[in-house]
Amino acid sequence: MINGKKVAVVMPAYNAAKTLEMTVRELSDVVDIRILVDDSSRDQTAQLSRDLGITTFVHEQNYGYGRNQQTCYREALAAGADIVVMVHPDYQYTPLLVPAMAGMIASGVYDMVLASRILGGGALRGGMPVYKYISNRLLTAFQNLFLGVKLSEYHTGFRAFSRPLLESLPILENSDDFVFDNQMIAQAVMFGFRIGEISCPTKYFEEASSINLKRSIEYGLGVVGTTLSFVAHKLGIIHLSRFDAKGRKVTQQVYSEAPNHS
Repeated sequence: MINGKKVAVVMPAYNAAKTLEMTVRELSDVVDIRILVDDSSRDQTAQLSRDLGITTFVHEQNYGYGRNQQTCYREALAAGADIVVMVHPDYQYTPLLVPAMAGMIASGVYDMVLASRILGGGALRGGMPVYKYISNRLLTAFQNLFLGVKLSEYHTGFRAFSRPLLESLPILENSDDFVFDNQMIAQAVMFGFRIGEISCPTKYFEEASSINLKRSIEYGLGVVGTTLSFVAHKLGIIHLSRFDAKGRKVTQQVYSEAPNHS
């Protein structure tokens, strides 16, 4: 707990058994709620999560990264979290920064905090492939121009959110795939939420999850599409429920089948 606010860490997981324990070991005592959502992994992620004492939800089938996050946030809010930090259990980002990120939200200064691999220049040193670094910089420059903000990176998977933001954004209108992350940032900008950044080292290694070139290209095209749709909606050219305050919120049921819970 920080400043009287209950802190939750949520971990969207898929085949993360090899790195989960390392990730959990670095979680701070300020974390009140620990939740893992297993997106129908083929390994022992769910069982290991339970063995580590984490509240564990299991999807009955592989729904995708975006849907996994929807379950993460819904369950964290239901558990009473005031601040929710998403930590990938593949140990690519250090959980040691959770207190700092949660503190930036607890201060009341920010509604969303992004852990940037670009600030401090550690991305390439951490092993980020050069093509991913270049595409990261180009897509970030493109989005800064059209979204009217100035972030160092839009593509980190290490993020913290305030409860009001998660209750307000229509994230059930977003993609089930990796572009979900980018759509959340665009929504936060559209609805006027305050976004902060913190420098974060990154580690690329065999067990760390990373999308391949084909999926990277699909993601990049999704980012461009998100940006152009943001502009078109803001100009009134089209209307998208993703950017409509009346769009479906995470507090609504996502699936007709309830996830298994331990």
